[in-house]
Amino acid sequence: MEKETKEVTNGKSSIFFTDTQIPSSYSLSNQFAENLEFRLVRDRITATGEDAYFALSLAIRDRLVRKWLRTQHEYIEKDVKRVYYLSLEYMMGRLLGNALINMDFYNECYEILKEDGYSLEEIREFEHDMGLGNGGLGRLAACYLDSMATLELPAFGYGIRYEYGIFDQEIENGFQIEYPDNWLQSGNPWDIPRRDLQYRVKFYGKSNRTQNPDGTYKFEWIETEDVLALAYDVPVPGYKNNTVNNLRLWQAKAGKDFSFKDFNAGNYVAAVASKTDSETISKVLYPNDSYVEGKFLRLKQQYFFVSATLQDIIRKYKINHDNFEKFSDKISIQLNDTHPVISIPELMRILIDEENLSWAKAWEITTKTFAYTNHTVVPEALEEWSLSLFEELLPRHTQIVFEINRRFVDHLKKNYTKDEKILSKLSIINEKDGKAVRMANLAIVGSFAVNGVAALHTEILKTRIFSHFHKIYPNKFLNVTNGITPRRWLREANPFLSKIITEKIGDSWLKNLDNLKLLEKHIGSKNFYESWRSAKWFNKKMLVNYIESENGITVNPDSMFDVQIKRFHEYKRQLLNIFHLITLYNRIKDNPSIEMVPRTVIFGGKAAPAYFMAKVIIKLINSVAKVVNNDPDVDNKLKVVFIRNYSVTLAEKIIPASDLSEQISMAGLEASGTGNMKFALNGALTIGTMDGANIEIREEVGDENIFIFGLLADEVLKLRNDGYNPEEYYEKNENLKRIIDMIGSDFFNKKESGIFKPVIDELLNKDYYCLLADYQSYIDTQDKVSKLYENVDEWTTKSILNVARVGKFSSDRSIGEYAEKIWKVKPVKIQSS
Repeated sequence: MEKETKEVTNGKSSIFFTDTQIPSSYSLSNQFAENLEFRLVRDRITATGEDAYFALSLAIRDRLVRKWLRTQHEYIEKDVKRVYYLSLEYMMGRLLGNALINMDFYNECYEILKEDGYSLEEIREFEHDMGLGNGGLGRLAACYLDSMATLELPAFGYGIRYEYGIFDQEIENGFQIEYPDNWLQSGNPWDIPRRDLQYRVKFYGKSNRTQNPDGTYKFEWIETEDVLALAYDVPVPGYKNNTVNNLRLWQAKAGKDFSFKDFNAGNYVAAVASKTDSETISKVLYPNDSYVEGKFLRLKQQYFFVSATLQDIIRKYKINHDNFEKFSDKISIQLNDTHPVISIPELMRILIDEENLSWAKAWEITTKTFAYTNHTVVPEALEEWSLSLFEELLPRHTQIVFEINRRFVDHLKKNYTKDEKILSKLSIINEKDGKAVRMANLAIVGSFAVNGVAALHTEILKTRIFSHFHKIYPNKFLNVTNGITPRRWLREANPFLSKIITEKIGDSWLKNLDNLKLLEKHIGSKNFYESWRSAKWFNKKMLVNYIESENGITVNPDSMFDVQIKRFHEYKRQLLNIFHLITLYNRIKDNPSIEMVPRTVIFGGKAAPAYFMAKVIIKLINSVAKVVNNDPDVDNKLKVVFIRNYSVTLAEKIIPASDLSEQISMAGLEASGTGNMKFALNGALTIGTMDGANIEIREEVGDENIFIFGLLADEVLKLRNDGYNPEEYYEKNENLKRIIDMIGSDFFNKKESGIFKPVIDELLNKDYYCLLADYQSYIDTQDKVSKLYENVDEWTTKSILNVARVGKFSSDRSIGEYAEKIWKVKPVKIQSS
């Protein structure tokens, strides 16, 4: 697209229609009708709600394309510095509502559909969430794309167009069962295939070395197995401006579709085997890497994605440049976690082997181009690849990684230390337990900036996880706290509350979230409090209807909605939440007439298919729910709900209805979290540990407006170093012992004896995530939550203050910091005509 635009526009003042040149028949109403008739071949009698969704989405996409073409044209003509954001995940959610808000078409489309007998809210339900992500990493990337466009930054996202998402989650007999997430089954109106953009991606083969006349060596990667990467583009609009950036997704295509030789010989499966194997690369998000085949496929995905991306970036750079002297001046590449880090040796390979640059020049360019975002403080989670696997799949890259490491270690010996233990820890090659390539180490060595995603997280990186690297490269490390886009997470997700806020302070908060502080002027206003509570009640009522429809459980909308929705992992401690609800259940059983704040405890989230313990915890939640929800003594005092198949769209239903946000990971393990920000922005109060961005939320909203409990990160380390014995806590705390004994004695699963034994064994023998140590502090704090909830006005005051004081957590602020501190990129104003 970019190349053709450049060629056509040379010497011409304008190649685009101006707004006055667009025919009047091009109205949204007319185009909606034309799309139904000519693209979908429907009339008003045969058209379905899904047809209306596609017709409207295509009409909106056409308007996006006009601005999109202008945006790309401006970037090329002005030869601006560009940012390329590489992420293996994008949890985009549904795109129609977000596009309507950002382009200011929401009300117009509402009226168009109403005239034709459709409801905009109903037809939006036909859109599938794009199956491009799993957890916070992917949702963060999606928020950042929105903010880049809103801030008018010349930025592009790159990822993979997975045919199947992570999986569809069903609950059968309380267990998570995975089914394919065929999100493309009905088609996708938002992505545009770029058939002219296909790149060849190589695997396997061998590296061939020949000597040049001047004594230097030439390397060539030969005898490879090749796959084609086909581009699909998704337009990303900024909020109420003319910028439309691009998310480019790669789909794998076979270099050779069909073997007539095999087919004619009767080998029908073999005839298409090459096509099937090649296209598996973009088939599924996160294949199970418990097996060697899954590991190969995972690494293939990562290299496929970055190889096609770098070829595309270099193609665009060459539109305006015939050498690489300005490459790092015109390009910054942000690596979202370690998944795209293979792009560092890939750029080196291209510059040295294909562009004939020297090692020194190629390394200078590479280390001025890449920046790396780390998303974990768990050393075991830092990605490593078996050297044998890496070498088989990417033989030339293995040579390059070894040479990077040799030079790096030589530098350390001369300038830092000769201590073999330290050198072994810093080496890109892990020599222990079978050699492996440490991707985080490679990222730090090959990048000009390394950032954490919350203040505590970054401090842990500097002082604990990468302490030696920080001493070597003190100026590389910095913090950029994560953020969320208010356009989706307040305006779109919570129209009731958004309307109340805008009526009081105007709508400037949508682009400057700090302006929510103006709400504090209305603290104490009786009418404002009533409106605020009404918005929450309407959201709760809609969620009640959804739960009744999907789960068959009747929920009291006046109960406290106590919510924990996130990926299932032991460190996120959904199990601690279960302990609290069993504590409440036991209080009711001990005294059925007890007066207590009614609670609805809501869980949602998926466990990785191979993560046994996380799946057992999901089963435990559903087993406890079955007992609690069917016990007549409990009545409406307590309900437990597991909402299956958690997604961005479900989060938009659940978060606005929530009263209490559970952010209870063990301190020192959550890098940041963004769910905590979304809940606070929608008026929920947080109960949490001093972990991740909880710390900064507490600083912003005030200690009196958040519920903090549990051990601090340093206290966790001390507890372990002193010899943590979880059984001591079990023996000394009567309520805790009772809960563990109930689970261990099959109280909640009388017909499935022993299925929760692994949970009990883990807790009593190890309890790595310190649930037993934090239990009593958590229960005491939950009691404070209940007491406050009874004081309606005080709870409302704290709810309003949470919303008013979380302006810092806008993704616009985050991206502004990336642009200023790391990318050094400036906004580009796109004119409407």
